[in-house]
Amino acid sequence: MRQAQELQAKLAQAQQELENMTVEASSGGGVVKVTMNGQHKIQSIKISPEVINPEDVGLLEDLVLTAVSEATAKSQELAAEHLGGLTGGLNIPGLT
Repeated sequence: MRQAQELQAKLAQAQQELENMTVEASSGGGVVKVTMNGQHKIQSIKISPEVINPEDVGLLEDLVLTAVSEATAKSQELAAEHLGGLTGGLNIPGLT
């Protein structure tokens, strides 16, 4: 029981650390940048003015979607790496 409590405390600490870690992804050669923390929450989206074209909104939507998808994948990878040592490779639902 004590080991379970220790593991729970370590996991809580790791989750807190992940909240402070960030990953960045971009698309379109860097015209759209997304920053996300290790808990998969978007921190910021930056869009260069030259990519904003009211006549081609679809392009901007695709660039944002691509950057968000890449940031999500990087955030999930970061979380898996950070929590992997604590869980011994177990895939515990809700942790990543």
